[in-house]
Amino acid sequence: MADQNRQRKVADRIQKTVAQLLEGRIKDPRLGFVTITDVNVTGDLQHATIFYTVYGKASDAERSAKALNSAKGMIRSEIGKALGIRLTPSIEFVADALPQSAARLEDALARAQATDQKVAALAEKAQYAGDADPYKHEVSVETSEETSAETETE
Repeated sequence: MADQNRQRKVADRIQKTVAQLLEGRIKDPRLGFVTITDVNVTGDLQHATIFYTVYGKASDAERSAKALNSAKGMIRSEIGKALGIRLTPSIEFVADALPQSAARLEDALARAQATDQKVAALAEKAQYAGDADPYKHEVSVETSEETSAETETE
């Protein structure tokens, strides 16, 4: 088992290497605007999961996934050269779900804000169902004498 610092360094090195390869060496026309978002490496440094996002439509993402999988062997050999460790980790490309999750969260927040605005608009026009101050207050002695005097005169 490698320590966590070495595991993190290997993951960072893999991320930089794959990003450089996508930018310069891989010339597959199916490859769209791919961004390597994260790399997870197992504790024994034998397997690396590479997370990526693709800018564009779902069809662009599918084509880019096929291009990445077809270039997997070349990418793995370049990772092995860049790392310089005894065993080159096997790699797996996984589409990162973070952008879709963020979009759903933003939609939910927008709906909540619209609902809050509707409630605020209703609250501006609202009136009390009863008295403005529905709480009982202690009646002062002067006030009770005035009310009893008014009732006697009527």
